[in-house]
Amino acid sequence: MSNFSQNYERLRSSQKFQKQLSVTLRLIVAVFLIFFAVFPVLWIVSASLDSSQSLATQTLIPAKAGFQNYVRLFGLDPDYKFAGLDFKRWVFNSVKVSGISTILSLSITTMAAYAFSRMRFAGRVTMLKTILLLQVFPNLLALVAIYVLIFQAGEIIPAIGLNTHAGLILVYLGGSMGINIWLMKGYLDTIPRAIDESGMVDGASHFQIFWNLLLPLLRPILIVIGILSFIGTYGDFLLARILLTDADNYTVMVGLQLFTAGQFDQKWGVFAAGALLGALPIMIIYLALQDQIAGGLTTGAVKE
Repeated sequence: MSNFSQNYERLRSSQKFQKQLSVTLRLIVAVFLIFFAVFPVLWIVSASLDSSQSLATQTLIPAKAGFQNYVRLFGLDPDYKFAGLDFKRWVFNSVKVSGISTILSLSITTMAAYAFSRMRFAGRVTMLKTILLLQVFPNLLALVAIYVLIFQAGEIIPAIGLNTHAGLILVYLGGSMGINIWLMKGYLDTIPRAIDESGMVDGASHFQIFWNLLLPLLRPILIVIGILSFIGTYGDFLLARILLTDADNYTVMVGLQLFTAGQFDQKWGVFAAGALLGALPIMIIYLALQDQIAGGLTTGAVKE
């Protein structure tokens, strides 16, 4: 028994054993996390291939697998009728609203952050604190006020009223600029002011300094904020559901909700197929920009 204890203590104190134990534990945790992340996706894929339209009898490998749900999703099944079904239009609406909101948000946010970071004017600190304070309150508290504002604005200018993408974009702009201004300002504060001073020596204006000297250095934070803004607006359901009333103007998240709204007529298979295809734009944008995020974070640094 003493020999066993001595061998165990010797084995436990050896570096090789500790290294192997550490690698084993990391592999176990990694496998668990991968399974935890991949299993819901596999389940949705399985549901999209199952023609039973029920989650109660859903199995990981469906008994009757096929692409019938995808055919129905695009309206190619003459025997399948669903009121207001236009999945391609929903995806287009989501990409349009998210893309325009992201571009406008980045433009306004960048210029506002430059003013807060580089200029000194009366009320600057108060405005920054106010922007931060407004982000503390949940957006849910402002739903009624937002609805009333958009409704009243539509009475004056119908193009930005209820059931319009322009009104929804304006709401997204107001909600996304607060925290983005703080993020952009914090990044701008890390860029040396010597760059601005060198531009002023050469006779450059504030806009020329911003556009030609500072904007190229903001690429990492611009890409990060752009991706976060696009994903946030693309995946939003609550605001779009409240402000959009016509099925032709629905975004993909609101449109997919129609398949699960009925109490006795829920179409989970078509919903799963639409959820998978609806996630493709986000995946494509992330995969296309991930190298630029990593490259911008390493090459965008400025040293004095």
